[in-house]
Amino acid sequence: MRTESALKKNKTPRSSMPYRQAAHAGILFTVEDKQKHADVKEFIHQLEQDGKKVQVLEYLPEKKENYEFKFDFFTIKDINFWGVLQSAVAEKFIQTPFDYLFYIDLQPNPIMLNLLANSKANCRVGKFLDSQQPYLELMIEQNGTNKGLIETMYNYTKQLR
Repeated sequence: MRTESALKKNKTPRSSMPYRQAAHAGILFTVEDKQKHADVKEFIHQLEQDGKKVQVLEYLPEKKENYEFKFDFFTIKDINFWGVLQSAVAEKFIQTPFDYLFYIDLQPNPIMLNLLANSKANCRVGKFLDSQQPYLELMIEQNGTNKGLIETMYNYTKQLR
């Protein structure tokens, strides 16, 4: 219910801008394994080489390892009984008006969808799933790995003019 309400209340103007003009990118993902962590680090490096300022927020599920503690993160403990996120780091992230916000999960995570619904990002990019249509402006059809999703998102956004 909170997520549906956030979608309706969030009046952030959504649009994509030419990739070359974009200055600020966000990356949002759920921790899964060391390979996904490495793929995200490689993606950050690509974006930084293109002159983008990059911020990352990861959701750390229970019984998952936080590799390197390199990125800002939040856990289920940062969500209260009423489903309200109580993490200053996550709140700052969703209030940031990213030019592009990349959501790198192959399967939708309700907690992350709530963050996307509340996000002030101009263009939210992620994997195509019918259930994710209200949360994303650019949806990528990809049935492979996280690395494949990242590469496809990068290639498509680079082509935006």
